[in-house]
Amino acid sequence: MLRIRSELIARIRDVKRVEDLYEYLQNAIELEHATIPLYLTPAFSIKPGYNSEARTIILSVANQEMLHMTIAANILNAIGGAPTMDRPGFIPLYPGPLPMNVHEGLTARLAKLTRGLVSDLLMVIEEPERPIKLRVNQISMLAEPQFAAAPPAFATIGEFYKAIKDKLRALGDGIFKHPSNPQVVDNTWFPNDQMFPVTDFPSACKAINVIVEQGEGTRTSPLDSPGGEPAHYYRLAQIVYGRLLVKDASTKEGYSYSGAPVPLNPAGIWNLYPDAKVVDYEPGRARNLVERFNYSYTALLRSLHTTFNGNPQNLKTAIGMMYELKLLADDVVSTPVMGTDYVAAPTFEYSAVPR
Repeated sequence: MLRIRSELIARIRDVKRVEDLYEYLQNAIELEHATIPLYLTPAFSIKPGYNSEARTIILSVANQEMLHMTIAANILNAIGGAPTMDRPGFIPLYPGPLPMNVHEGLTARLAKLTRGLVSDLLMVIEEPERPIKLRVNQISMLAEPQFAAAPPAFATIGEFYKAIKDKLRALGDGIFKHPSNPQVVDNTWFPNDQMFPVTDFPSACKAINVIVEQGEGTRTSPLDSPGGEPAHYYRLAQIVYGRLLVKDASTKEGYSYSGAPVPLNPAGIWNLYPDAKVVDYEPGRARNLVERFNYSYTALLRSLHTTFNGNPQNLKTAIGMMYELKLLADDVVSTPVMGTDYVAAPTFEYSAVPR
């Protein structure tokens, strides 16, 4: 469960003008974006032909984080703000803290796929406030979660989004009358019950619910989220437990990790250079490819910035750039780093690109 300082929630609740809410929605955009490299890196580390089930799970979560970033940007546009994605500080430094110093002490790292990475980082990011205990492999039970009293100085990401929702309600539908930019909606990529125009409080409330329910789920079902897929925490747990989450009438929860295997063959994982920066690579092929990746990623952010600032038709171009980035990442991770047992790893650093 990600913790956030309660003082931030208090500041949102104290907002008096819609303009004062802009920075918190920008914070939401930056937080949703910051998780995407954390998922893409382990997905990129999977060799072709291996661990396809795990790759599908991780990429499905990454895709929904992109949706969540889009939703936050659409809400900000709907109330007159302007999303900012093309600046050096938009990409956090990895390894390092998440934006807003969420979950103080948690280090977000770009690393190859292991069950430990999934359980110790990715599932921590996605953990609900009250995870549902589910049976594993129809034999052993998960240990009963031990919930200590939340420190008084901290709240949860769910409370962060609830505070934004409450403030949107309090400010009223009038704040949606002067949007700054058109809504970005293309149901080629996401169904219309997940990606839709935000034009008033009810649609903004529904949009925020998509973010929270896809990420955390509900307190009653791991599958009670938009699209009917497991919420992120339970979806990622399938990799840790090595089994798909399926319906199971023999359990009171109605589900267990007892479906088809989710293998994780270490031989099918590239040994990525850990916590790399461009400057760590000697001049040569690996460094050139990593620099090209960073240029391409920065260009993608610039394209997304253009998309959310008055040019929604540019989304198709941005999506095309994402596919090109994937091909470039495949070249990066298959390139040995001279003098080591590692292969190169994308570093997700901002690189100035010609305008």
